[in-house]
Amino acid sequence: MTKLMQWVTITLLYGCFYFTALFSDTFSPFHSKEFRMVIMLSPVILIGLFGVYSVITIAYRVATFNDCTEAAEELREEILEAKKDLTSKGMKFE
Repeated sequence: MTKLMQWVTITLLYGCFYFTALFSDTFSPFHSKEFRMVIMLSPVILIGLFGVYSVITIAYRVATFNDCTEAAEELREEILEAKKDLTSKGMKFE
């Protein structure tokens, strides 16, 4: 299962429970106004929590980003080769 399918499945399940709890009068715990307010605000709370999760994930990935010294050295060598080739064809570099 791809990550997209996981998110879609969780969102659909949450949506089913949300609308059932919000618009149904058959559930006895949902008759209180305080609990109904929590249900109504839960999408905003979940979006806020998703934002916090995203910021933490991005910060962690940036903090643990690996330096690729071998790739950097290989790129420098390729740049020098390209400069030599272009110099031999008449291009001048400063």
